[in-house]
Amino acid sequence: MAVIEYDANGNPHNESGKRIAETISIPQLYRMFPDDAACRKWLEQVLWNGKPVCPRCHGSDKVSKGPASKPEGYYWCKPCRRFFTVTVGTCMHSTKADLQHWVYAFYTVLTARKGVSALQISKELGVQYRTAWHMLHRVREACGRDDFTVGNVVEVDETYIGGKETNKHADKKLNAGRGTVGKEAVVGVKERGGKVKAQPVERTDKRTLREFIEGNVDQGATVYTDDAAAYGALPSVINQYQHETVAHGKGEYVRGEVHTNSIEAVWAVLKRSIHGTWHHVSPKHLGRYVNEASFRLNEGNCEVDTIDRMEALVRQTPGAMLRYRDLIADTGESAIPVAVR
Repeated sequence: MAVIEYDANGNPHNESGKRIAETISIPQLYRMFPDDAACRKWLEQVLWNGKPVCPRCHGSDKVSKGPASKPEGYYWCKPCRRFFTVTVGTCMHSTKADLQHWVYAFYTVLTARKGVSALQISKELGVQYRTAWHMLHRVREACGRDDFTVGNVVEVDETYIGGKETNKHADKKLNAGRGTVGKEAVVGVKERGGKVKAQPVERTDKRTLREFIEGNVDQGATVYTDDAAAYGALPSVINQYQHETVAHGKGEYVRGEVHTNSIEAVWAVLKRSIHGTWHHVSPKHLGRYVNEASFRLNEGNCEVDTIDRMEALVRQTPGAMLRYRDLIADTGESAIPVAVR
């Protein structure tokens, strides 16, 4: 039986001294956020540090509280002469849903190991399916607004999202071959013991992979990949990266510290999310699903409290505005079946 000890500050940790994160149950969540007023106060504290600033005037603090005729939470900006609330300019912009619903969406997206479906959210919150679907896509858009690079020892790999040609209906088959035909490529980089970044790409050629690595990996890092020919373009000749490979084509998967098991574990979680939770994703929206899965893994450290993870997500909501009509616009792309490689 695991032994839980406490340090001088009252924080729990296990026998090895590793801190145990404080989780939040659903009853606790609703006690913390019993109504929209409590949710708004929390959002204002996280986004504004408790002091209202206008999102339209690049953070102007020349604001005053709205008149009594306006609901609670409205403020007046003197420079731009417009009213605003804490949701303006965020993924909650112009929302008609309760703020309590949004807080629950943030919580569920972060705590559900393989994500949550819009149908499940619609049932739990008692809202229409399209409302839940729109909310989740805006949350996913916020998940992808973090800007960082990885370094030290990193692993790079690509995967393909889509169903097998043999499993498709006759009218859906491309009849253009097997393997990756008809699938969407996703490339990712994972720092050993650190964060992951991933994104869909149109192709996995040398130029695309090199640009992805140079844009997301610190110079001087050690890069581990498989023996795909596209990785031969890494600029190790000028000491920008130290590059080593494992020869998957020859059955080699681990050679000492050289392997890509960490990033492949990321693909395993992503594909289980698609297969078991989301079921179908389209190329148009695939990037946001990848954003969600990546953010959840990045903020899922067992030493990080649930409320801290929620606050990290809320801080990324400014600018993550998506209109429903843009989400449903027909681009001629069909849904991708469950992920299989």
